[in-house]
Amino acid sequence: MTVREVEHEITIAAPAAAVYRLIAEVENWPRIFPPTIYVDHVERHANEERIRIWATANETAKNWISHRTLNPEGLRITFRQEVPAPPVAAMGGTWVIEPLSGTRARVRLLHDYRAIDDDPDGLAWIDEAVDRNSRSELAALKTNVEAAHAAEGVTFSFEDSVQIDGAVKDVYDFVNEAGLWEERLPHVARVRLEELSPGLQILEMDTGAKDGSTHTTKSYRVCLPVQKIAYKQVTLPALMTLHTGYWTFREHEGGVTASSQHTVVLNTANIARVLGESATVEDARDYVRTALSTNSRATLGHAKSYAESRR
Repeated sequence: MTVREVEHEITIAAPAAAVYRLIAEVENWPRIFPPTIYVDHVERHANEERIRIWATANETAKNWISHRTLNPEGLRITFRQEVPAPPVAAMGGTWVIEPLSGTRARVRLLHDYRAIDDDPDGLAWIDEAVDRNSRSELAALKTNVEAAHAAEGVTFSFEDSVQIDGAVKDVYDFVNEAGLWEERLPHVARVRLEELSPGLQILEMDTGAKDGSTHTTKSYRVCLPVQKIAYKQVTLPALMTLHTGYWTFREHEGGVTASSQHTVVLNTANIARVLGESATVEDARDYVRTALSTNSRATLGHAKSYAESRR
Protein backbone atom coordinates (compact mmCIF):
# COMPACT_ATOMS: atom_id res chain seq x y z
CA MET A 1 0.00 0.00 0.00
CA THR A 2 1.66 3.21 -1.21
CA VAL A 3 0.81 6.34 0.80
CA ARG A 4 2.07 9.54 -0.77
CA GLU A 5 2.85 12.55 1.45
CA VAL A 6 3.32 16.02 -0.07
CA GLU A 7 3.63 19.57 1.26
CA HIS A 8 2.93 23.06 -0.13
CA GLU A 9 3.41 26.40 1.61
CA ILE A 10 2.82 30.13 1.28
CA THR A 11 3.49 33.26 3.36
CA ILE A 12 0.53 35.46 4.33
CA ALA A 13 0.61 39.08 5.53
CA ALA A 14 -1.64 38.57 8.55
CA PRO A 15 -1.05 37.41 12.14
CA ALA A 16 -0.93 33.61 12.56
CA ALA A 17 -3.82 33.63 15.06
CA ALA A 18 -6.02 35.56 12.61
CA VAL A 19 -5.17 33.14 9.78
CA TYR A 20 -5.95 30.14 12.00
CA ARG A 21 -9.28 31.68 13.11
CA LEU A 22 -10.39 32.41 9.55
CA ILE A 23 -9.71 28.79 8.51
CA ALA A 24 -10.97 27.17 11.74
CA GLU A 25 -14.29 29.05 12.01
CA VAL A 26 -16.19 27.67 9.03
CA GLU A 27 -18.70 30.53 9.04
CA ASN A 28 -15.81 32.61 7.58
CA TRP A 29 -15.38 30.35 4.56
CA PRO A 30 -17.88 32.16 2.29
CA ARG A 31 -15.74 35.27 2.96
CA ILE A 32 -12.32 33.72 2.25
CA PHE A 33 -13.02 31.00 -0.33
CA PRO A 34 -14.90 32.45 -3.33
CA PRO A 35 -16.42 29.06 -4.36
CA THR A 36 -17.85 28.39 -0.86
CA ILE A 37 -21.57 29.15 -0.53
CA TYR A 38 -22.21 27.80 2.96
CA VAL A 39 -20.74 25.40 5.53
CA ASP A 40 -22.83 23.63 8.14
CA HIS A 41 -21.82 21.49 11.12
CA VAL A 42 -23.11 17.93 10.84
CA GLU A 43 -21.52 16.97 14.18
CA ARG A 44 -19.50 19.00 16.66
CA HIS A 45 -17.60 17.99 19.82
CA ALA A 46 -14.78 19.87 21.60
CA ASN A 47 -12.12 19.91 18.85
CA GLU A 48 -13.66 17.31 16.51
CA GLU A 49 -16.24 18.12 13.86
CA ARG A 50 -17.91 16.88 10.69
CA ILE A 51 -18.80 19.65 8.26
CA ARG A 52 -20.88 19.74 5.08
CA ILE A 53 -19.57 22.17 2.48
CA TRP A 54 -21.62 23.62 -0.38
CA ALA A 55 -19.49 25.20 -3.11
CA THR A 56 -19.73 26.32 -6.73
CA ALA A 57 -17.90 24.50 -9.51
CA ASN A 58 -18.09 25.42 -13.20
CA GLU A 59 -21.41 27.34 -13.01
CA THR A 60 -23.05 24.71 -10.84
CA ALA A 61 -22.77 23.71 -7.16
CA LYS A 62 -22.10 20.57 -5.12
CA ASN A 63 -21.65 19.49 -1.51
CA TRP A 64 -19.58 16.98 0.46
CA ILE A 65 -18.69 16.07 4.06
CA SER A 66 -15.26 16.35 5.71
CA HIS A 67 -14.06 15.37 9.19
CA ARG A 68 -11.77 17.89 10.95
CA THR A 69 -9.71 17.95 14.14
CA LEU A 70 -8.86 21.43 15.48
CA ASN A 71 -5.77 22.27 17.53
CA PRO A 72 -5.99 25.98 18.43
CA GLU A 73 -2.90 25.85 20.70
CA GLY A 74 -0.74 24.30 17.98
CA LEU A 75 -2.43 26.31 15.18
CA ARG A 76 -3.09 23.06 13.27
CA ILE A 77 -6.22 21.67 11.59
CA THR A 78 -6.30 18.09 10.26
CA PHE A 79 -8.95 16.97 7.77
CA ARG A 80 -10.08 13.71 6.21
CA GLN A 81 -12.48 13.18 3.29
CA GLU A 82 -15.24 10.76 4.30
CA VAL A 83 -16.08 9.44 0.83
CA PRO A 84 -13.20 9.99 -1.59
CA ALA A 85 -13.96 9.95 -5.33
CA PRO A 86 -12.09 7.46 -7.57
CA PRO A 87 -9.22 7.11 -8.31
CA VAL A 88 -8.60 8.24 -4.69
CA ALA A 89 -8.74 5.46 -2.08
CA ALA A 90 -8.02 7.77 0.88
CA MET A 91 -7.28 11.49 1.24
CA GLY A 92 -6.47 13.68 4.22
CA GLY A 93 -4.11 16.35 5.38
CA THR A 94 -3.20 19.13 7.79
CA TRP A 95 -3.14 22.92 7.77
CA VAL A 96 -0.16 24.17 9.82
CA ILE A 97 0.03 27.91 10.57
CA GLU A 98 3.42 29.19 11.82
CA PRO A 99 4.00 32.76 13.07
CA LEU A 100 6.91 34.50 11.27
CA SER A 101 6.32 37.84 13.05
CA GLY A 102 3.42 39.68 14.65
CA THR A 103 1.98 40.43 11.19
CA ARG A 104 3.15 37.52 8.98
CA ALA A 105 2.54 33.78 8.99
CA ARG A 106 3.65 30.75 7.01
CA VAL A 107 0.84 28.39 6.02
CA ARG A 108 1.85 24.79 5.24
CA LEU A 109 -0.69 22.49 3.60
CA LEU A 110 0.17 18.79 4.02
CA HIS A 111 -1.61 15.98 2.13
CA ASP A 112 -1.46 12.22 2.44
CA TYR A 113 -3.26 10.01 -0.05
CA ARG A 114 -3.28 6.69 -1.87
CA ALA A 115 -4.79 5.41 -5.10
CA ILE A 116 -7.29 2.56 -5.49
CA ASP A 117 -5.37 -0.73 -5.91
CA ASP A 118 -2.09 1.25 -5.81
CA ASP A 119 -2.63 1.95 -9.51
CA PRO A 120 0.38 4.00 -10.77
CA ASP A 121 -1.70 5.92 -13.32
CA GLY A 122 -4.26 6.75 -10.64
CA LEU A 123 -1.48 7.90 -8.29
CA ALA A 124 0.02 10.11 -11.02
CA TRP A 125 -3.41 11.66 -11.64
CA ILE A 126 -3.84 12.38 -7.90
CA ASP A 127 -0.27 13.81 -7.70
CA GLU A 128 -1.08 16.30 -10.44
CA ALA A 129 -4.52 17.21 -9.05
CA VAL A 130 -3.23 17.74 -5.48
CA ASP A 131 -0.30 19.84 -6.71
CA ARG A 132 -2.46 22.03 -8.97
CA ASN A 133 -5.28 22.42 -6.43
CA SER A 134 -2.95 23.09 -3.48
CA ARG A 135 -1.08 25.84 -5.35
CA SER A 136 -4.28 27.57 -6.46
CA GLU A 137 -5.94 27.11 -3.04
CA LEU A 138 -2.97 28.58 -1.16
CA ALA A 139 -2.73 31.52 -3.59
CA ALA A 140 -6.46 32.18 -3.15
CA LEU A 141 -6.13 31.76 0.62
CA LYS A 142 -3.31 34.34 0.73
CA THR A 143 -5.28 36.86 -1.35
CA ASN A 144 -8.54 36.37 0.49
CA VAL A 145 -7.23 36.07 4.06
CA GLU A 146 -5.16 39.23 3.58
CA ALA A 147 -8.22 40.98 2.14
CA ALA A 148 -10.53 39.68 4.90
CA HIS A 149 -8.05 40.70 7.62
CA ALA A 150 -7.60 44.16 6.07
CA ALA A 151 -11.37 44.52 5.53
CA GLU A 152 -12.39 43.86 9.13
CA GLY A 153 -13.06 47.59 9.56
CA VAL A 154 -15.50 47.59 6.62
CA THR A 155 -17.11 44.22 7.43
CA PHE A 156 -20.31 44.21 9.46
CA SER A 157 -23.31 42.02 10.25
CA PHE A 158 -26.86 42.74 11.39
CA GLU A 159 -30.19 40.97 11.80
CA ASP A 160 -33.90 41.82 11.58
CA SER A 161 -36.60 39.67 13.20
CA VAL A 162 -40.39 39.48 13.28
CA GLN A 163 -42.80 37.49 15.45
CA ILE A 164 -45.41 35.52 13.49
CA ASP A 165 -48.59 33.92 14.81
CA GLY A 166 -48.57 31.09 12.27
CA ALA A 167 -47.04 27.77 11.27
CA VAL A 168 -43.27 27.56 10.78
CA LYS A 169 -43.73 25.58 7.52
CA ASP A 170 -45.80 28.38 5.98
CA VAL A 171 -43.18 31.00 6.89
CA TYR A 172 -40.37 28.82 5.53
CA ASP A 173 -42.32 28.07 2.34
CA PHE A 174 -42.82 31.78 1.63
CA VAL A 175 -39.04 32.43 1.67
CA ASN A 176 -38.18 29.12 -0.01
CA GLU A 177 -40.63 29.72 -2.89
CA ALA A 178 -38.68 32.73 -4.15
CA GLY A 179 -39.83 32.01 -7.71
CA LEU A 180 -43.18 33.55 -6.67
CA TRP A 181 -41.69 36.74 -5.19
CA GLU A 182 -42.42 38.81 -8.30
CA GLU A 183 -46.13 38.34 -7.56
CA ARG A 184 -45.78 38.41 -3.77
CA LEU A 185 -43.27 41.20 -3.04
CA PRO A 186 -43.66 44.78 -4.31
CA HIS A 187 -39.88 45.47 -4.22
CA VAL A 188 -39.07 42.53 -6.55
CA ALA A 189 -39.40 43.51 -10.22
CA ARG A 190 -38.13 40.28 -11.82
CA VAL A 191 -37.15 36.87 -10.50
CA ARG A 192 -35.69 33.62 -11.89
CA LEU A 193 -35.30 30.60 -9.60
CA GLU A 194 -33.48 27.42 -10.60
CA GLU A 195 -33.39 24.35 -8.35
CA LEU A 196 -30.09 22.55 -9.07
CA SER A 197 -30.95 19.72 -6.67
CA PRO A 198 -33.33 19.49 -3.69
CA GLY A 199 -32.49 22.39 -1.39
CA LEU A 200 -29.83 23.97 -3.65
CA GLN A 201 -31.01 26.98 -5.66
CA ILE A 202 -29.79 29.75 -7.94
CA LEU A 203 -31.85 32.93 -7.45
CA GLU A 204 -31.59 35.89 -9.83
CA MET A 205 -33.70 38.99 -9.30
CA ASP A 206 -34.13 42.70 -9.92
CA THR A 207 -34.83 44.49 -6.65
CA GLY A 208 -36.03 48.06 -6.16
CA ALA A 209 -34.56 50.38 -3.49
CA LYS A 210 -36.48 53.15 -1.79
CA ASP A 211 -34.52 55.80 -3.78
CA GLY A 212 -36.04 54.36 -6.98
CA SER A 213 -32.92 52.53 -8.19
CA THR A 214 -33.01 48.87 -9.22
CA HIS A 215 -30.27 46.32 -8.54
CA THR A 216 -29.77 42.97 -10.27
CA THR A 217 -28.44 40.26 -7.97
CA LYS A 218 -27.64 36.57 -8.32
CA SER A 219 -27.33 34.26 -5.31
CA TYR A 220 -26.78 30.61 -4.52
CA ARG A 221 -29.11 29.41 -1.76
CA VAL A 222 -28.88 26.38 0.54
CA CYS A 223 -32.31 25.51 1.94
CA LEU A 224 -32.48 23.41 5.13
CA PRO A 225 -36.20 22.71 5.79
CA VAL A 226 -37.78 24.21 7.85
CA GLN A 227 -35.05 25.90 9.87
CA LYS A 228 -32.72 27.91 7.67
CA ILE A 229 -32.05 29.27 4.17
CA ALA A 230 -28.44 30.43 3.72
CA TYR A 231 -27.22 32.32 0.66
CA LYS A 232 -24.22 33.94 -0.98
CA GLN A 233 -24.59 36.68 -3.56
CA VAL A 234 -22.31 36.28 -6.57
CA THR A 235 -23.57 39.33 -8.52
CA LEU A 236 -23.27 42.33 -6.22
CA PRO A 237 -24.38 45.98 -6.14
CA ALA A 238 -21.57 48.56 -6.48
CA LEU A 239 -21.16 49.25 -2.74
CA MET A 240 -20.42 45.64 -1.74
CA THR A 241 -17.54 43.23 -2.37
CA LEU A 242 -19.27 40.50 -0.33
CA HIS A 243 -22.82 39.79 0.81
CA THR A 244 -23.82 36.58 2.57
CA GLY A 245 -26.74 35.91 4.84
CA TYR A 246 -29.39 33.54 6.07
CA TRP A 247 -33.06 33.38 6.97
CA THR A 248 -33.89 31.45 10.15
CA PHE A 249 -37.25 30.16 11.39
CA ARG A 250 -37.59 29.29 15.08
CA GLU A 251 -40.80 27.74 16.34
CA HIS A 252 -41.90 28.44 19.93
CA GLU A 253 -45.06 28.43 22.04
CA GLY A 254 -46.27 31.80 20.77
CA GLY A 255 -45.66 31.04 17.08
CA VAL A 256 -42.52 31.66 15.00
CA THR A 257 -39.56 34.05 15.16
CA ALA A 258 -38.39 34.66 11.58
CA SER A 259 -35.06 36.46 11.13
CA SER A 260 -32.95 37.75 8.28
CA GLN A 261 -29.18 38.05 8.91
CA HIS A 262 -26.69 39.83 6.62
CA THR A 263 -22.88 39.98 6.54
CA VAL A 264 -21.43 42.64 4.23
CA VAL A 265 -17.99 43.84 3.15
CA LEU A 266 -18.16 47.36 1.75
CA ASN A 267 -16.55 48.25 -1.58
CA THR A 268 -14.84 51.45 -0.44
CA ALA A 269 -13.55 52.19 -3.99
CA ASN A 270 -17.13 52.92 -5.14
CA ILE A 271 -18.36 55.07 -2.23
CA ALA A 272 -17.64 58.45 -3.88
CA ARG A 273 -19.10 57.38 -7.24
CA VAL A 274 -22.33 56.06 -5.69
CA LEU A 275 -22.88 58.41 -2.75
CA GLY A 276 -20.87 61.55 -3.67
CA GLU A 277 -17.37 62.87 -2.99
CA SER A 278 -18.07 63.82 0.63
CA ALA A 279 -19.54 60.43 1.62
CA THR A 280 -17.76 58.46 4.35
CA VAL A 281 -17.47 54.74 5.13
CA GLU A 282 -20.08 55.32 7.84
CA ASP A 283 -22.45 56.83 5.24
CA ALA A 284 -21.95 53.78 3.01
CA ARG A 285 -22.55 51.42 5.92
CA ASP A 286 -25.81 53.23 6.79
CA TYR A 287 -26.93 53.26 3.15
CA VAL A 288 -26.28 49.53 2.61
CA ARG A 289 -27.78 48.53 5.94
CA THR A 290 -30.91 50.60 5.29
CA ALA A 291 -31.35 49.18 1.77
CA LEU A 292 -30.91 45.55 2.84
CA SER A 293 -32.89 45.94 6.03
CA THR A 294 -35.80 47.64 4.24
CA ASN A 295 -36.12 44.76 1.77
CA SER A 296 -35.64 42.08 4.44
CA ARG A 297 -38.27 43.64 6.69
CA ALA A 298 -40.66 43.89 3.73
CA THR A 299 -40.13 40.19 2.91
CA LEU A 300 -40.58 39.21 6.58
CA GLY A 301 -43.73 41.34 6.77
CA HIS A 302 -45.25 39.64 3.73
CA ALA A 303 -44.20 36.20 5.05
CA LYS A 304 -45.99 37.08 8.31
CA SER A 305 -49.19 38.09 6.47
CA TYR A 306 -49.04 34.93 4.34
CA ALA A 307 -48.53 32.56 7.30
CA GLU A 308 -51.09 34.26 9.54
CA SER A 309 -53.70 34.22 6.77
CA ARG A 310 -53.28 30.44 6.49
CA ARG A 311 -53.84 29.71 10.20
